Parts: sequence; C-alpha cells; structure tokens
Amino acid sequence: MGLTKQYLRYVASAVFGVIGSQKANIAFVTLRGGEKGRYVAVGACEHVFIWDVRKAEKVLILEGKKHEVTYLCPSPDGVHIAVGYEDGGVRIFNLLNGESNISFSGHKSAVSVIRYDALGARLVTGSRDTDVIVWDIINECGLYRLKGHKDAITQILFLESKNLLITSSKDSFVKWWDLDTQHCFKTMVGHRTEVWGMVMLNKERRLLTGSADSELRAWDIQYIEEGKEVGEPQEKKVRTLLENEEEDEEGLDEEPEERILSCKKAGSVLREARDRVVSLVTDAKAKVLACHGLDATLEVFTVLSEEEVQKKMDRKLKKAKKKAKFQEGEEHGPEPVVERKLSDEIQKLANIKASSKIRSMDCLAVPNGEMKLALLLQNNTVETYTLNTTEKNPTGTKTSRLTLSGHRTDVRTLAFSSDNIAILSASGETVKVWNRSTLQVIRTMGCEYALCSLFVPGDRQIILGTKSGKIQLFDLASGSLLETTDAHAGALWSMCLSPDQRGIVTGGADKTVKFWDFELIKDQDSGKNKRLTVKHTRTLQLDEDVLCVRFSPDQRLLAVSLLDCTVKIFYTDTLKFFLSLYGHKLPVLCLDISHDSALIGTGSADRNVKIWGLDFGDCHRSMFAHDDSVMFLQFVPKTHLFFTAGKDRKIKQWDADKFEHIQTLEEREAEFEESLAKGDEPVVPGETKGEAEPAGKKTIETVKAAERIMEAVELYREESEKLEEHSAACKAAGKELPPPKMNPILVAFGNISPSRYVLEVIKKVRSSELEVSLLVLPFPYVPDLLKLFNGYVQQGLEVELVCRCLFFLLRVHFGQITSNQMLLSVIDELRTNTISKVREIRDVLGFNSAGLQFLQREIESKEDVMFFADATDRFEEKKRKRKKRERAVLTIT
Repeated sequence: MGLTKQYLRYVASAVFGVIGSQKANIAFVTLRGGEKGRYVAVGACEHVFIWDVRKAEKVLILEGKKHEVTYLCPSPDGVHIAVGYEDGGVRIFNLLNGESNISFSGHKSAVSVIRYDALGARLVTGSRDTDVIVWDIINECGLYRLKGHKDAITQILFLESKNLLITSSKDSFVKWWDLDTQHCFKTMVGHRTEVWGMVMLNKERRLLTGSADSELRAWDIQYIEEGKEVGEPQEKKVRTLLENEEEDEEGLDEEPEERILSCKKAGSVLREARDRVVSLVTDAKAKVLACHGLDATLEVFTVLSEEEVQKKMDRKLKKAKKKAKFQEGEEHGPEPVVERKLSDEIQKLANIKASSKIRSMDCLAVPNGEMKLALLLQNNTVETYTLNTTEKNPTGTKTSRLTLSGHRTDVRTLAFSSDNIAILSASGETVKVWNRSTLQVIRTMGCEYALCSLFVPGDRQIILGTKSGKIQLFDLASGSLLETTDAHAGALWSMCLSPDQRGIVTGGADKTVKFWDFELIKDQDSGKNKRLTVKHTRTLQLDEDVLCVRFSPDQRLLAVSLLDCTVKIFYTDTLKFFLSLYGHKLPVLCLDISHDSALIGTGSADRNVKIWGLDFGDCHRSMFAHDDSVMFLQFVPKTHLFFTAGKDRKIKQWDADKFEHIQTLEEREAEFEESLAKGDEPVVPGETKGEAEPAGKKTIETVKAAERIMEAVELYREESEKLEEHSAACKAAGKELPPPKMNPILVAFGNISPSRYVLEVIKKVRSSELEVSLLVLPFPYVPDLLKLFNGYVQQGLEVELVCRCLFFLLRVHFGQITSNQMLLSVIDELRTNTISKVREIRDVLGFNSAGLQFLQREIESKEDVMFFADATDRFEEKKRKRKKRERAVLTIT
C-alpha cells in the first residue's frame, strides 16, 4: 500500500459585500424590546443579516449552512424569526441570542412563503414544489401536508377567527382549506393569470388579490353557520330557501352548494403600474395597503373603516339631496340614491419613488400615525421611508439608505494586498477596499466599469483595468483618483504584476500586449510631493484579441491567451515566440503558471482544464473541470495545487502532479439529497394519496437517525443475549460468576443499561425528523421497540415521547403487529400501562394549571391590577422618562 497524501480542507468563513440577497424578502424585526421600525432582516446568501437602519450597522448574523435564504417571517411576539431555504428546509432562530434550536424539513424545493398563526404556535410553509405544510412549533413536528395546487405557492393567509387557511399559487387558483378536516372546501377560479399576492381586509371580511395585470381584485367573504349566512335577515333566508326549492322542482341548473363561507367579487382597484404584482402587504391592523410591481414605484392605499365609509356616504347623500332639490325646485322628486363603490373604501394615499427597482418591501404602523416602509432594491440597497397617514396628501420621506456595505452592480474583479490584510473588489461603478479580519469597508471610490485589478507594491495604491481600455490609478490614503491612462483601444481584459514588481503588463481587445513601468513624478496639484504613474515601454502586436496574460515567476516567459483558442508563450526580454499551446475547442479565459515555472494551467469556455509543461509545451493532462465555462484558475503559492472557478457556481481544487480532483467547495451530502428528492417518498401502509399527507421528508439526517436507532436496538439484543448466557452459566456452575464485560458505548454513557441507551438515542433524534426516521425502520426492529416501550411506560420514562413513537409505529405496522401472536401480550400490557400513565400525567398538568390560575387570581385581587400588565406599563413608563431625559440633555448641550 502506497503512502497517501494529505490536503488542507477549505471551508466558508464569512459573507461580505451583500446588503440583501435578491432571492429573499425584507422584514421588520424587534431586538430586545428596542424601537419598532429600527431593525430589518434580509437574506444574505445562506445567512440572515439584521441591520440597524438608523446607524447603518449590521447588529446580528443568523448563520445558515449551505443553502440560500428564500423567505423570512418574524413571529407574532417578535422573539423569533422563521427562515426558509432553497433546499426546502425551515429553521426558527431566536432573535435574542441568534441561535436556532428548531428546524423542519419537508419540501423538495425552495420555500416560497412562510406564515405564523395568531398565537405563534403553528407555522405554515409553501414551496415551489406546490405543497403546503402545517408545522407544530411547540411539539417541533409536522402536522400534515396539503396538496392540490399545480404550481409554486405564492402567498398563505391564516384566518384568525376561523381555523381556515387561504393559499394562492402561480396556477391562477386561490384555495380555501379547512384545517380541522384537512381538505380544500373551495377553489376560486376568477383569475386568468398567476396570483402573486393577497391580503385580508375589513376584519377578515374582504380578500384582496393581485395577479399579473394592473388590477387588484376584491372579494367579499360571508361566513355560513349551520347553512345560514351570518348577518342576513331571516325573511331573506326563508325566501332564498323557498326559491331554491322551486328551482329544484323545475329542474334548473344551480351553482354548487356553499360550505363554511361564500366568496363573491366586490370590484377592483386599479394600480398605476401595468406589470405584475410583486409584493402586496398591509400593516398589522390592515389600515394601510402597499404594493409594487417590477418597477421602482411603491403605491400606498388607505383602507377606511366601516364608520369612516358610512360618514363618507352620508356626506355624498347629503350633497346629492341638495343637488336634486336645487334642480327640481319646490317639486318633490324621488329620493336620490348614492351607490357605494370599492373606491370609497380603498383610496390612493401616495406614490413613493425608490432609487432603483424594488425587490421586496415591508410596512409597519407606529402609534403616532406614521407608517414606516422598508424597501429591498434590486441593486443591493435597503431604503426606509416614513409616511404620515393622517395628512390629506402625504408624501414619503426617505429616512435611511444602506449602500456602503456593498456594490450596486456585479463584482467583476478581486485582489488581495501583499500582506493579506486588505481585499479589493471592483464593479461597474465603484471600487471598494475591505479589511479582511473585520470585513468592514475601508475605502469606496467611484470608477469606470472594472474588469481587472491589483495592488501596487507597497499597498498604498491600486490599479484598475476598465472595459473602455483605460488604466485607472487610485491612492488609498486619500481615496482619490490619481490618473486615468488610455491603454487599449478595446476592453482591457487582463493585467499582471511583473515578478520584479517594477511594472505591469496588460492585454486588451485591440490585439496588443503592452508593458508599463512604475515611475514617480511631481504632483501638479501640490507642486512639491511626488505621485505614482505608469509609463508605457513596449508593445507586442498579435493577430487575435488578448484574453489573459501572465508572467512566469522567474520572469523569463510571458503567456498570452488569444481568441483563436490558443495560448502563445513568448520570451519576456526579446518578445520572441517560444511555444504555442493548442487543444482547447473554445477560447482560454484564464491561466496561471506554477511557482517553479514548470507547469502552466489553462481554463477554457469548453469546460476543460489542461495542464502543460513549459519546457516543451506538451499537454500533461486534460480534465473535465466544470459544467460551464471555467472563469478563473490560480495555483496555490509554492505548490502544484490549483483552484478553478466556473459559471456552474462551483469552486474546485486540483492536484497538477497527480491530476486528481481534491475537493469541491460544496458538501458531499448535496448529491444524496438530490437523489432523495428525485426518489419516491416512503409509503405508509393503509393510507391513500389525497389532499392531506404526512409532512416529513426523507433526508440524510433521517436516514442517519434511523441507522442510529437500529444500531442501538442491535446493541440491546447483544447485551440481552450476554446476560441470558451469563445467567445460564451461573445456573450450570451453581454459583455466581463474574458479570460479563460491559459494552464500551454503555460505559461512555455512564454505565447505563442497554434499554436506557436505546431511549437516549431516540431522545436525540430531532422532533421534526422522528416520524420519518421511524418510518424507514425495518419491521424486525419493531417488536424489540414495542417491548422496550412497555418498560419505559411502566417506569414513567419520557411517557410523552414514548407514546408518540408507539402510536406512530402501531399505525404504520398495524397489519403485521396484529397478525403476530407473540406481540398480543405486549400490546395488551401497553394498552393498560399507557392509559394509566397518561391519565396520571394529565392529572398532574391539570393540578398545576389550576394552581397557577389560583395564584394569578390571588395576585390580581391583592394588587388590583391585571397579571403581567403592570410590568409592561412600568417598562414603557421608564422608557418614556429615559427618552425625556436624553432629549433634555441634548437641548442643554
């Protein structure tokens, strides 16, 4: 066996330059009882950033794992936030400490919407896989999966007064679900295109939906109790029933019978934008409605209450009466009638023009009548506005803007300083220098569209190559542009620092390679100080556009990749031709030379990487590297290892000596997850496919949990056999023999019994993954688990958890368990033991609940205040006094 070679492992450490990802929404959050509307949460790749918009600071990072964030939803109490990810997972974070103790996995693709119920005890998630899943947050498990939509879910609403759920989808349908029976009782088909958003208004009596046109459709909701609509006069109900009976006798066609509620279209509200609705939200009391499309305009509407609408209609009727009286004179005509329209209830308040196209928004109402709006823009910017809703013609006022911590356009080039302390990033409009340890911006300077960059030796200046063919030189101390030099007639694609650090070489689309030297000249502005400049010394004319240039570390050779798919090697001193490397089918986009000037690696748009020898120009190996164009290639210093980056969003490490792929900067479990997603879900015997299905999903974690349970049961069997053999040996010998040696695993757990070890393994399985882990267990392990469960219940160990596992296994393996005569006695004992133990626990809980209620009444009667209310009032009073003192100090100073 030969010696193995060890490689360093690279892991992701931090994310910077992102203010808010475009895949996720923005949401207002509250931190530690702070001011409302001050903090916003946005997705940042796989993490969630909490920003203080007043100070423009990042105050908290909720770290994710490996998948991008797609949706955010704060809890009603403001303590937690639910985060949906691209792989279909959901994690709930505590905003006080940033930790996540609850996670759910049930969707096969990205989570598109999340919604809490009013109490914050249940969570509903919708996904691009067309499924809707209801989760129990307290029990940390999935309740059921609702199937029925044919396209991605776009919005979900809870009806607080009823146990109902409303879902909208890109399949143009809006479905109503009864969560008590877990079925869809109504489907609205009044939309011709995708339904992108919806909100509830008028105390859950009106539904407003937005689709792909400029029309917001309003639907009146009337709840039906015992076959009668609420609020309908009795005479009208009887008359309607008689009419329906007559129609039945005549054999006329009639609409399907309405159940639970009826929903009828009430009208439409027209938006100014002509494109689809992207976000449609209201404040907590549904008094203000805000929506936007794909442009930069946010439209804000006010929703009048029933009293306000009635006052408005009275004024209209009064005016109509005056007008009729004036026209008819003394003659008495018919009583004028004023028709009530939807525009009388929903009125345009204001338009807010953002600085760029809006990706997402959230709104928050504050007690003084102001509305706070947070906008996540498509150019990596967050803006906040305030709007005074009490004014007659309010205008939005911009209060903050987060821009410094990121670029407005895509970053095209990166570079490290010589001491690895600073990082340079440049895009189409700015160049930024970052501190590597703190990830804070040091300098931000305006520039032209940058394509390549580097630090000048000494790290006091930086050089950019632009799309227009210019070289821009910046001074970091002052943050100013020193000079702009016209270098090439076309785009300047590549730039390389000479190994002697005295100059640079550039290659451009004008088919030339130019050499430049660093020089110090007198600064014309100051007159005394000298500043750095670049002086053109030599030009190498070529037949094709230059895409990449690199010096060999010994500065003997210069490698140039051309548009004709070849790489030309020249002598640096004489610029004479040395080698031509050909073999790629598409142009070479990147190349690098090893530290010993022995190897050159080339990456091409044909997705291949080739390793060449610089002595004779022979191709050592050609490797299929990426699923798309290879955009970057660089050797690790003082090694023959190199990294490649491709348009397939992957970074890979390679060994140029062994021609091996070392690692991809992704987890290996991703392939397994993908295979599971494509495979069929495990089937529960006796259950048929319908609208409601189990919520769990088979993942690598559930498979590992099932394997751990199986290993624990096997260990229990082995230890049980040892004890039986030991007792038999003691009987045969007629004396007590030394006990058998205990398993090292049991010793590590504190010399616990084998049965207790099985319970400890089950306890460590995540609550949200427990059912799916038990579902994949083979049946031969179930009889042992049933016997163990009986012992746990008798001893009173984790009765709630044991009953949950027991009932699930009985439901899944009911046929096999009832047909096994050996298990009848065990099942009978479980029946009696579980009933008695559950009753005991229920009695204890009832006693404790009654005791707490008694204490609450005693405290309330003594202090003559409501429980818990006094502490909140005192806290608010202290907060008001503190703010008053701060304002007084500021006034004095």
